[in-house]
Amino acid sequence: MDFIQLAVVIILVTLIVKPLGTYMYYIFSDQPNRTDRLFGRVEQMIFRLTGVKQQVAMSWKQYTISLLVTNALFVMISFVILRIQHLLPFNPSDVDSMESSLSFNTVISFMTNTNLQHYSGETGVSYFSQMAVITMMMFTSAATGIVVAIAFIRGLTSKGKALGNFFSDFVKAHTRLLIPLAFVIMLVLVGLKVPQTLGGTIQATTLEGEQQQMAIGPVASLVSIKHLGTNGGGFFGVNSSHPFENPSPLTNVLEILSMWCIPASLTYTFGKFAGKRKQGWIIFSAMLILFIGFLTLTYTAEMRGNPALSSLGVDTSQGSMEGKETRFGIAQSALFTAVTTAATTGTVNNMHDTLTPLGGMAAMFQMMLNSVFGGDGVGLVNMLMYAILAVFLCGLMVGRTPEFLGRKIEAKEMKLIAIAITVHPLIILVPTAIAVLTEAGVGAISNGGYHGLSQILYEFTSSAANNGSGFEGLSDNTSFWNITTGIVMLLGRYVSMVALLAVAGSMVQKQRLPETIGTLRTDNRLFVTILIGVVIIIGALTFLPVLALGPIAEHVTLFK
Repeated sequence: MDFIQLAVVIILVTLIVKPLGTYMYYIFSDQPNRTDRLFGRVEQMIFRLTGVKQQVAMSWKQYTISLLVTNALFVMISFVILRIQHLLPFNPSDVDSMESSLSFNTVISFMTNTNLQHYSGETGVSYFSQMAVITMMMFTSAATGIVVAIAFIRGLTSKGKALGNFFSDFVKAHTRLLIPLAFVIMLVLVGLKVPQTLGGTIQATTLEGEQQQMAIGPVASLVSIKHLGTNGGGFFGVNSSHPFENPSPLTNVLEILSMWCIPASLTYTFGKFAGKRKQGWIIFSAMLILFIGFLTLTYTAEMRGNPALSSLGVDTSQGSMEGKETRFGIAQSALFTAVTTAATTGTVNNMHDTLTPLGGMAAMFQMMLNSVFGGDGVGLVNMLMYAILAVFLCGLMVGRTPEFLGRKIEAKEMKLIAIAITVHPLIILVPTAIAVLTEAGVGAISNGGYHGLSQILYEFTSSAANNGSGFEGLSDNTSFWNITTGIVMLLGRYVSMVALLAVAGSMVQKQRLPETIGTLRTDNRLFVTILIGVVIIIGALTFLPVLALGPIAEHVTLFK
């Protein structure tokens, strides 16, 4: 039965890929199409009000600067709102202003699409902040990732000197994609008993006769975009483990599909832009094979159970149910864990700190690779980066100048890709080492030994991959953790974006070369194998030593 549940969800997302990928192609292809009739007038109004000339094409530098300045403005406005939220309306619970280092961490977290929450959702922010900061940034950060992917795709498939217009792409990502889909999913969630209200807390009487205050609010609207935008920040502290955010197995599947659909479908959008739909399916296949491998590891590890619980007399015949909701069980918990870390969403329906060592390692390793579907836009860009690297390595082995989609890959592109690949492990491993060596870092862990290292490693891995989930045994709401993870989130988001947009800017100016008998084909099963091999080898060479010190050592000790 478990395998049927898992297979059905995987089949459903595969069926979504073509129609949604085609729709996104029409949104961003800059060719007249039917979506213009529905959304054109609204967009023209927005462009007139903002003074944006959406037809002006931008170089990669102009595109990048526009992106960074727009994101910076959102960060500044949101920081002020969090600092004065106690003075603003829609605050029935009288939530106080947010402390400065926590405000810094929060605005960076949500603007970078990480949604790492060092505060408790229902008590840390007012309704106004939930809507004007948290929900707003869930839309804008997701749109930022999507338009970067579109600009990168144009760089690989178009000819000229421009990557499109950032502001036009940014507006379309909202008006034609994120807002309509989020609205529909919100209505479905409301119909499935997820709250959506501006009322204050409700009072309930417990079985013991005591009175309990229960937080509610505009939950459904946040839950819809937190998954569609691969954001992950919860309205409640326990995220999608809370029955108000995720009340049933049906909502659980809906949330899984929501966070998976855009990253998966962008592969087909890439194929449409390239004029080779098979090329898009090849990228999707590589991602899916990697995902199924990690899902299998997570599921089998959790079904095996935990000897530490068995030694206490706990029945583990149903697997390791510690930290999991009985309404979901092992299968839906493992699937949710695999998808949220593959798509770097960060939402959780079980507590990752209670996963078995190998289950936790699978979640971490997907974030370390950061290309197994990945977040909205950035996952595709990262996998295409690995595809270019794979072609380059194959070219070196046969002594031929490597080409990808008919464009030569030269030293400039490889230097930029090397920066993007190197920065990711650097901002995970160096802060982890610093935290292990300082009292401020070690003092936050709740477990000694191997699992304590895993708690620290997971926090920085999640921050660098812009995921946002955590091993919540870590006491992370301190100045040390707020500032260090904030810096890691910034570097993890924008260094690779700038480097890969520069790659796109270089590739778009190159002349397309005709395919010859010596050209390495990138649209067949052989290339899927090569691509998966490159991703795994780079990831293993980089992260296997630290994983051996944490979850692997913990597993060996636990099951010896």
